[in-house]
Amino acid sequence: MTALVLLAALLFLAAAAYQAGRRRALAAVAGDQRQLHSLPSYYGVYVALWCALPALLVLALWVALQGRIVEAVLVSELPPQARELPRERLTLLVNEVRNAASGAVAGTSPLVRTAAGRYLEHQRTATAALAVVTLALAVAGASLAWRRVRPRLPAITAVEKIVKALLLAGSCVAVLTTVGIVLSLLFEALRFFQRVPVADFLFGLHWSPQTALRADQVGSSGSFGAVPLFTGTLLISTIAMAVSVPVGLFSAVYLAEYAHARTRNALKPLLEILAGIPTVVYGFFAALTVAPLLRRAGETCGLPVASESALAAGLVMGVMIIPFVSSLSDDVLSAVPRGLREASYGLGATKAETIVRVVLPAALPGVVGSVMLAISRAIGETMIVVMAAGLTANLTANPLAAVTTVTVQIVTLLVGDQEFDSAKTLAAFALGLVLFLVTLTFNVIALGVVRKYRERYE
Repeated sequence: MTALVLLAALLFLAAAAYQAGRRRALAAVAGDQRQLHSLPSYYGVYVALWCALPALLVLALWVALQGRIVEAVLVSELPPQARELPRERLTLLVNEVRNAASGAVAGTSPLVRTAAGRYLEHQRTATAALAVVTLALAVAGASLAWRRVRPRLPAITAVEKIVKALLLAGSCVAVLTTVGIVLSLLFEALRFFQRVPVADFLFGLHWSPQTALRADQVGSSGSFGAVPLFTGTLLISTIAMAVSVPVGLFSAVYLAEYAHARTRNALKPLLEILAGIPTVVYGFFAALTVAPLLRRAGETCGLPVASESALAAGLVMGVMIIPFVSSLSDDVLSAVPRGLREASYGLGATKAETIVRVVLPAALPGVVGSVMLAISRAIGETMIVVMAAGLTANLTANPLAAVTTVTVQIVTLLVGDQEFDSAKTLAAFALGLVLFLVTLTFNVIALGVVRKYRERYE
């Protein structure tokens, strides 16, 4: 029985438990709902939750741990000479056994074929045990809850407590996921800084992370000065924000204050379409249209423009993130109370003065939030930079030159045949940690601005 089939069976049992709990509650009062503490449906939900939740919890844990347990049992059954292999060789052997069991590999050794048969047996045994345990637990939970159904049972309170616990668990999962991401970046970055000094990484002016693939191979020891990456990221993001912030903010002011309702309903969806276009399409547009256009314009003016430039990537990226500024700012401006506008008009202010001195200050926290979101989006963009700005780590402030960014280098470092514990691969985690800290700093600044200028209006 697969996990999906088992999940469907649990949902069917939960539905049956709901009906059983509801009917028992009504039967206990001979159909008179006024004698019940809660509505009959809450008794049904109470029984259904006790039926489904413990079984689903066991199912999730079993599915998450079954593979490791089966592999551990499989390794314990291997011949002594196989168990004494180095860890890397033993991992490859287990992968080969798993592939042979799935039929993806043919012509393997007798040892692998025998282990693959045992692996399939253990998988079938574990799946059967999972079905028995979860179904038995579901039936037991439903029976226990069904027996507890009484007219004075506060079913609504019990259901609310269970739902509250589920919401708390969901919040904890989100928080723990964030903590896990930060810790994974931190631990791997510390391993990198054990090999490369922090000062050389943060203040070095040359980025060339090429290292030897193996100990017996001739190769460079690598140079991990990340200043060119930070400079390229800042340059492209600045160009993008110089395009998106004015255009997006002006668009939001027009849509919220000047545009007719029909015009607003037509233009706002058209602007938001820009956010739905895949970034690879923007990359193609930047590489095939914008970059050649800038190069020809530079040749006309006598300026040397690279075939891949920061200006091309920044301009297209700015167009892409316009909706992040315009849409959110439009919603914030529209939410400003109309009474503030009317009070300003009553004091003799013009429409433009009202917008500049009343509406925008009132909406400033939301506008700052939209701009910070756009900055984070610009810093994290990868595809447009790869296709339009290149992979060259140049330390330059010239927007007409080819540069690269932190995110592009993270992608580049994590692909290929490099060993995972090499300085080249670990550099990606150090870059990710720096990027995380920069984004966190921007968010803290935004919160400070919001708290400083926040005003409460009745």
